Amino acid sequence: MSNFSVSFRTLNHIQVLDLKGELDAHTASDLEAAIHKCQSSGSYHIIVNGADLMYISSAGLGVFMAYIEEIRENGGDLKISNLQPKVFNVFDLLGFPMLFDILDTEEEAVAKFEAA
Repeated sequence: MSNFSVSFRTLNHIQVLDLKGELDAHTASDLEAAIHKCQSSGSYHIIVNGADLMYISSAGLGVFMAYIEEIRENGGDLKISNLQPKVFNVFDLLGFPMLFDILDTEEEAVAKFEAA
């Protein structure tokens, strides 16, 4: 069984989701629930911090695709930061940097939101 967790932090008007462990078909629903919780509370400025994300499958990537349109329609965005090199390679291979801001640090992601 995969180990995965999502924790929440707030920085000003930005909701930060800290991912830890392995995001796959068995755990993707945890990330879905976390993003839905953000939306339900009216938080559409979301940073996903992947510093402790060790693995992502196509099911995990699908969660990002499932929610990005609705987030942007509500005036928000989802930015991804602090990815481990092997996890970034999966995002990069599938063209995610063309669709999402994928930044080296959480501070850069916050700055992108503040500049908008």
